[in-house]
Amino acid sequence: MTSSEDQKILLAKIGAAHGIRGEVRVKPFGDDPLSFTDYGVLTTKDGKRSFEVNKARVQKTVVITSFKGVTDRNQAEALNGVELYVDRDQLPETDDDEFYYSDLNGLTVLDQGNEVLGKIVAVQDFGAGDLLEIRPKRGRTFYVPFTKDFVPEIDLTNGKVLLDLPEDYFSEGTPEPSEGAPDR
Repeated sequence: MTSSEDQKILLAKIGAAHGIRGEVRVKPFGDDPLSFTDYGVLTTKDGKRSFEVNKARVQKTVVITSFKGVTDRNQAEALNGVELYVDRDQLPETDDDEFYYSDLNGLTVLDQGNEVLGKIVAVQDFGAGDLLEIRPKRGRTFYVPFTKDFVPEIDLTNGKVLLDLPEDYFSEGTPEPSEGAPDR
C-alpha cells in the first residue's frame, strides 16, 4: 500500500444495480447518508478509477445514485462492490473527542489490567452495530462491540484503546486471544 493510499478514507460502497438507467445502490459509511456526495470526485483506493455523483436520493438504508458516464444497467452491474474513497485532507478536522474509523486501525488494544490483547485491524458492521475486529499476537481475530461500555477509552495520541470486557466474554465459544489458530 502506498502512502497516498494510507491517506484515503472510505466513504461508501457501491452495491447492486437499481433499474435500467445506470443507477446503483450505495451503502454510505457516515452519519449523514448523503455526505459522500459532498466531496466531488470519488476514487477507488488505488486512485485508478474515479466517480462523480450525478444525482443521489436516500431510499431506506441505501442511497440510490447515478454517476456521470454510467447510463445503463450493464455498466451499473459492473460497479457492484467498488469502494469509494476521498483523500483525508478533503475531510473536515475532527474535534478532540471525535475520530475517523480509519484512525483506529493499528491501535494497540489493552484490557483493564493493561495487558495487550492485540491490535485493531478493522471496524466492521454486519448489520447489528459496529464491531472492532482485533488481531491478537496469536490466533484468529475476534470482535468486540464498539460501544462505550466495551470501549471506554480511545487514546489516539498514545495509540491505544482500552477495553472493558465482561469476565466471561471469551467463555461462550470465542477463543481467548492467545488460543485458537496458529500464528499467521
